[in-house]
Amino acid sequence: MFVRRRLTLFAMTVAAAPLAVGACTAGPKSVVRHAEAAPPSVAVTPADRARDVPISAEVGTRVSNGKVTGVKLTDDKGRPVPAQAREDGSGWVPDRPLANSRTYTAEVTVAGDSGKTTTQKTTFTTMAKSTKPAVTSELYFQDNRTYGTAMPVVLGFDPPIPEQARADVQRRLFVKTDPPQPGAWSWMSDGKQAEYRAPDRWKPGTRISVRSALEGLPIGKEAVGDVDRVATARVGRQVSLDIDNTTKQMTVYQDGKVLRKLPVSLGKPSTPSSSGTMVIMEKHEHTTFDTRGEPDGGYVVDVDDAQRLTWGGEFIHSAPWSEGEQGYNNTSHGCTNVSAAGADWLMGVTQVGDLVTVKGTEVQLQPGNGFTAWNVSWNEFAKGSALPVPAGLKPTQSPTPHPGAVAGGSAPAPTPTRSNSGG
Repeated sequence: MFVRRRLTLFAMTVAAAPLAVGACTAGPKSVVRHAEAAPPSVAVTPADRARDVPISAEVGTRVSNGKVTGVKLTDDKGRPVPAQAREDGSGWVPDRPLANSRTYTAEVTVAGDSGKTTTQKTTFTTMAKSTKPAVTSELYFQDNRTYGTAMPVVLGFDPPIPEQARADVQRRLFVKTDPPQPGAWSWMSDGKQAEYRAPDRWKPGTRISVRSALEGLPIGKEAVGDVDRVATARVGRQVSLDIDNTTKQMTVYQDGKVLRKLPVSLGKPSTPSSSGTMVIMEKHEHTTFDTRGEPDGGYVVDVDDAQRLTWGGEFIHSAPWSEGEQGYNNTSHGCTNVSAAGADWLMGVTQVGDLVTVKGTEVQLQPGNGFTAWNVSWNEFAKGSALPVPAGLKPTQSPTPHPGAVAGGSAPAPTPTRSNSGG
């Protein structure tokens, strides 16, 4: 996680560590000698006088016999450049991408165990604007929104991020939560989508701040990141929906208590709904489903109160034409049909980011077909990280998985193409 810490321009005083004491004897008297603490040292990157440095550069530090107590980064006009420290102390990340073809100076002060301090300076010049193609990134997490407790932070990439470049990209993805709830990133196997969540669902009232700091970042040898993206949102009440194909009923929970049950009609056998644990992705009071050109499609229909569950076009929506079948038969093209009154009520209860579990249908939800971070166990999710995940990061309890949950996550992910097929 990215812990924000404003840079200080001054070194802080650090108490000297107790000196090691050794003893040897010469005759009847003992001579006590004090081992002298090694002086502090620090190696700073970018290297001094480096040129063609990417604008995504950060000030990296490698310290011996001490710790960093101050960092000062300035541009070629002497103006300070705000930056934030990484949680592990390995570097300072500027708040914004550096400018192209500009010179910057970093001064890093280190205090040693002996009480001595040393300062290392480096001056470097950034590269001209890159002519390499940019990887398009999309952050599915909007500023000043209120989300449900299962909302993952989701990033999409076009073209996909190659496996060998994912660690570098992931190091530039920062999430801060208040109160703190550490989490991890996980990549879809094809590199088209990365998702971040904590082991447990977010606590209501949590504030989540996200930065995708990818502008100018070298991605492999042939591409660079497109732009920096930032957003801060909060978590609302805890709402979840359980949809059971056996009973043809949707159970709506708030804070673990049943609010209401609604009869539903799911996808007919030729176009079944997906079983799995998914998240409400979008909400539309009115939208149009256009299935022309799709298998078993060919229709255009206007619908009300539609809530997206998958990229492939599965929604919960008002379907007054199937109200006589709801609770009894499946008649849709993969969507969850509810009555007009039920859909209208549901829109006032749910939030984007609420957990939706569907069970008992003919097909399983595929990884990456929507926001699928909760469709696998925490251990399976953590395996998708390109960087080590702390071993102590575990769910507070081991919940029984939903019967429809995918037990693995190694299946190929479909292309995250936004479809309004519906039905």
